[in-house]
Amino acid sequence: MATEIEIIEIDEPLLEFGGPGEFTDPKEGLKHGGPFDLRFGTARKTLINIGFIGEQEMILKAKSWLKRCEGLIPSEMPNTVQYPYYLGFKKIFHADLNYNSLWERVIDKSSIDLALSQKNKSDIFKGTLFLFEEKLQDLAKIETVKPDVIFCCISKEIIDKCWSIKNDMVKSADLKKVKKLTNQLSLFEEADAKEPIEEQEEDILNRDFRRALKARAMLHGIPIQIGTDNLFIDSSKNQDASIRAWNSSIAIYYKAGGIPWRLRRSSIEACYVGISFHHLYTTHDKHLVRSCIAQAFSSDGEGFAIRGVNIPWTEDQGRDVHLTEKQSFQLGEKILEEYRYRTGATPLKVVLHKSTAFNDDESNGLRSALNNVPIVELVNIAPTEFRLVRFGEYPPKRGTLCIVNNSAKFLFTTGFMPDLKTYPGPHVPVPIRINSDSDDIIATATDIMALARMNWNTASTTGGHPVTLLFSRRVGGIMAEYGDSEPPSSFKFYL
Repeated sequence: MATEIEIIEIDEPLLEFGGPGEFTDPKEGLKHGGPFDLRFGTARKTLINIGFIGEQEMILKAKSWLKRCEGLIPSEMPNTVQYPYYLGFKKIFHADLNYNSLWERVIDKSSIDLALSQKNKSDIFKGTLFLFEEKLQDLAKIETVKPDVIFCCISKEIIDKCWSIKNDMVKSADLKKVKKLTNQLSLFEEADAKEPIEEQEEDILNRDFRRALKARAMLHGIPIQIGTDNLFIDSSKNQDASIRAWNSSIAIYYKAGGIPWRLRRSSIEACYVGISFHHLYTTHDKHLVRSCIAQAFSSDGEGFAIRGVNIPWTEDQGRDVHLTEKQSFQLGEKILEEYRYRTGATPLKVVLHKSTAFNDDESNGLRSALNNVPIVELVNIAPTEFRLVRFGEYPPKRGTLCIVNNSAKFLFTTGFMPDLKTYPGPHVPVPIRINSDSDDIIATATDIMALARMNWNTASTTGGHPVTLLFSRRVGGIMAEYGDSEPPSSFKFYL
């Protein structure tokens, strides 16, 4: 029997900015239209207050870098269409960066040296973390004007000593369970991926200083930007300065409360949700459980992360974890409650993404909780070993939807990009397999393509992961460090 293959090309998603016109590239949109929240007029911030924590030398590097970002930074990359000049923070965002000694907390070199000189790695980690948290708490206590974003400036010495250490809470009985995770195909397992988006074995066995620091910052209600020499210094090992400036300035603007861009407005207000699971040790009895996490985004770009229930974990589960019908119902209610709180309305459409299939209990529970929402779609975004080769010099275009025998659907969220006249990747692009309970697979694929553009942590157009699942690993790791109490929901704390 012959195999039937249908090829459909999905257009690049259009984004909206502050001025007229729509763009597919965030950098072009920001250059020509400014950030989306320019439309808010006097309601938007035009002065972004920056705080600093770290050793004096590192703070000086951070200030020097931000001063440089106030002006033009030429691109030294060969493809200036993909990597354009950085025009300067004020020209791009129509806002100023503001520094004041009131928001600066220096950690004495002697205190850092003492913390790093401990023999036990756990003591080094905890001692260094305490030094930063102490200063975070100090800045959070300011009763007048607080910083909008705090730069936590981390030296190479700290990175070398305590960036990642063994997790003391891991019990020998848990090790066998953890090994099961490494024997399964991970979602988006491209050879050129910067980091896996799903939880890895090391996330359970080790503690990560960045995630621990972000969790501590959440306790004090001020988002942080972690800065190292990789950001501050020009080096052959680092990205081009213009790239670093674009990426870091977008993150700062968003964390300070700005909206860089949003999806092109449709007639339907929608909420897009990614459901994932992450391990954590419970605060009370130190048991290792799977915690359900939902990352949600409105069509206006409002992002939030909420924690569902904790699920006892057995070694046979691997990645195939499911909620009961009651747990699914509770999660659906919680998502709607948070959405209404943030937007003042009930969405007309809810799309839920998950990297494992929705079973009947999950489907019934979620649909019951969302029964007042006119459109509810459950989408399984799964890994696949399917590959597609086309004639010519380049691989399939980003946005290529391949339907095999009218049943299996494969979407290339990375690939050749005509606007850039190149494929910005070193390896054959890997598609994802889409299973949806909606009959409109083109609309489903278009949503996924658009959500890959809603990463406000970068200006890059080459990322292929929908934002609903992109930060699963990072959000889960920060929530694990936060403990099993309810964390703040605003997504700016997790980037």
